[in-house]
Amino acid sequence: MQKILSTVLLALVLLLSACSQETQNKIGRSIQNWTGTDGVLDVYMGEKLVQRYIKIDKLSTAISTNGLESRNYRYGYGYLDINQNYKVDAGEKKLYFEVSNFSTPYVFYDNPGY
Repeated sequence: MQKILSTVLLALVLLLSACSQETQNKIGRSIQNWTGTDGVLDVYMGEKLVQRYIKIDKLSTAISTNGLESRNYRYGYGYLDINQNYKVDAGEKKLYFEVSNFSTPYVFYDNPGY
C-alpha cells in the first residue's frame, strides 16, 4: 500500500513539474478556492487605512461580457472590519466590495491571526 502511495505521489510531482508556472498557479488557485482562505483586504486613501475587509475567501478579477478580456477591477465578499481588529464583531456584516486597479491602493494578504 505504501509503495502504491509513493508511486502516485511521485507521478503527481512529475506531472506538476512539467506544467508551466501559469498552469501551476491555476491549480493552486483551484485548490485554494475549494479549501478557502482567511484573506484580508486593506483599502488606503493616500497613506491612511480607510477600510478593512476580513474573512475573504477569494479576490476575483471581473471578466468582460464576452468572456475574453479582464475588467479593471477586482471584487469579493468579506466582513467590513469597522474597528480594524481582524475579528468579526457584533454589527460587522458580510458585504460585496469592488476595488479598482487604477484609483484605489489596496493590499490583499492572509489574516495574521491576532
